[in-house]
Amino acid sequence: MRHTWADAHPLLSEYYDNEWQIESHDDTYLFEMLVLEGMQAGLSWLTILKRREGMRKALHYFNYEKIALYDESDFERLMHDDAMIKNLLKVRSIITNAKAFIEVRKTFGSFDKYIWSFTDNNPIVTYYEHESDIPTDNELSQKISKDLKKRGFKFVGPVIIYGYLGAIGIIQDKLK
Repeated sequence: MRHTWADAHPLLSEYYDNEWQIESHDDTYLFEMLVLEGMQAGLSWLTILKRREGMRKALHYFNYEKIALYDESDFERLMHDDAMIKNLLKVRSIITNAKAFIEVRKTFGSFDKYIWSFTDNNPIVTYYEHESDIPTDNELSQKISKDLKKRGFKFVGPVIIYGYLGAIGIIQDKLK
């Protein structure tokens, strides 16, 4: 059964049908979704999807290697870019997280190997009677959030990480 939020707007439908809860192992996509989920904090997912293409351009298509090298002028450029969410801490976190992302890649060989290791490379599929039964975080998102924070990541609280894990297909919440 389809989640009701997916029919609220064509961008949400497209995301639901082509990306959400589909397993991803591509590090660039994994970084993009981590950034977008962090940017969403306190906002709607639709707001993020409407700005996504502009953010892609502003952030060198989520090239974490380039973003990790951003300096203060790049930060200022992002803060004045209309595509970006103009939150100082969120924008700074993108640069911080790019650096931490690279460190995880050095340690594990890829971010993919790191993030999927928490579930032994298997998605967690759960079926719910009602959409309202789906949690906003769980033990896994709490564990990963804690580990990411320890590694220097920002805007990676358990609720953000729960959304992230759904976005990349590790958590697959289905309706009966």
